[in-house]
Amino acid sequence: MLNKIEQLLVEFNKEIKSTKTKAELEQVKKKYLGKDSLMNDILRNIKSSSVEEKKLVGQKSNEVKNSMLKLVNEYNEKFELDTLKKQLEVEKIDETIPGIKWKKGTIHPLNIVINEVCEIFKELGYQLIDGTEFETDEFCFQKLNIPVGHPARDMQDTFYIDNETVLRTHATNITARMLTYCGENNLSDMAVLSYGNVYRRDDDDATHSHQFMQMDVFAIGKSISFANLKWILEHMCKRLFSKNTKIRMRPSFFPFTEPSAEVDVECIICKGKGCKICKFTGFIEILGSGMISPNVLTQNGLNPEEITGLAFGVGIERIAMLKYNLKNIRDLYENDIRFLEQFTYFGD
Repeated sequence: MLNKIEQLLVEFNKEIKSTKTKAELEQVKKKYLGKDSLMNDILRNIKSSSVEEKKLVGQKSNEVKNSMLKLVNEYNEKFELDTLKKQLEVEKIDETIPGIKWKKGTIHPLNIVINEVCEIFKELGYQLIDGTEFETDEFCFQKLNIPVGHPARDMQDTFYIDNETVLRTHATNITARMLTYCGENNLSDMAVLSYGNVYRRDDDDATHSHQFMQMDVFAIGKSISFANLKWILEHMCKRLFSKNTKIRMRPSFFPFTEPSAEVDVECIICKGKGCKICKFTGFIEILGSGMISPNVLTQNGLNPEEITGLAFGVGIERIAMLKYNLKNIRDLYENDIRFLEQFTYFGD
């Protein structure tokens, strides 16, 4: 019986050397080491053998089994390595091929301006508020010294949801709400920047739109003066454009400020020398400003004898067009990727 086991090992070695694949290896393993293998057939026939012979056969069979398993494992590793080598050959990477260029997202130019302006006024201690676009006639007009039938409403004709609700024509509605809050809570000082979409009838040209974004700024206190207004406007324009930027203030009229002033910024293109963009004046109108009207303070529950305030409003698009030398306001709304990609390096 010991000879049969040795002969079985010889046959096993011969067959395993002829295997070419893992599948063939599995068949050899099953044939010699499986449940119904040739080795088990031999061991089943030792029942009638003596104890000494059983002991010798058992030792020999274990030695042969271990030898077979060792060879099976070696061949299995060899086949796995061969498979991996073939796979690497097929999936070989050419390191000289350029990698995939991931497209970098860009911040919209209007958001760049909003973020920059908000940062400027956060440094000055202003609260930032993104107010509601649906507003009552009272806070959009009446509490800003624009009563029903006032001629100033013609310039701010807007979209009416019903008789009492409109799409706001300016972000100044937040000024009215915050002033009312101050009046109701006996607050004598507050500084707020509000921003967001506004809607109104407007000229249909390259620099106007019926819907645009606006920023409104106000500050109230017991000693706010026109000098504070001028300083803040100069500070903002120098931060937005350049430290050498100059501004010009011209007398004007707004229902909610008194006195009022139009603010022009030195032409970004010609630096004040005069060109087609600034109509050869050297300056470009950028915003309206003034001291908060005593009527507005009174209508919102504040005492104009004790409290004064400054205010101004500017279109975000107007700043973006000046800052980036844009010719048509519609470029900001059309989502043309070729246009937006130009702002990859802005707003970091």
